[in-house]
Amino acid sequence: MVRCLLPHPAMGPHAERPCHDCAVAAYVIAESKHLDNEEIRRYRELAAASIAQHGGRYLVRGGIPDAREGDWIEDHRMVVIEFPTVEQAHGWYDSPDYRAALATRSTVPDRRMLLVDGVIAHPVA
Repeated sequence: MVRCLLPHPAMGPHAERPCHDCAVAAYVIAESKHLDNEEIRRYRELAAASIAQHGGRYLVRGGIPDAREGDWIEDHRMVVIEFPTVEQAHGWYDSPDYRAALATRSTVPDRRMLLVDGVIAHPVA
């Protein structure tokens, strides 16, 4: 349960009570070397279906970042996926359908995957 620490537009501050009016999205950010073979194409197909099944949606898929600070490895791509809740993101990652997607591919070198919470979004009053 997310405890909201922000003032709520309709109720005022409610840091001590569980917030049922606020939603916290979760984001999966993945980075890996760009590969294109049958194994990876099958993984992408199954992963996309599993993401949709768990309420997720792609915000970036295979993007090439424009690195304004720091370095970016030229042959790496980025994926950003949004889930409505942290629980849905964890549920997706731990699900049998995503595990089946992972099983279709060998280990991808230099792959990183992160899960981060978004900010609390209050409903508009």
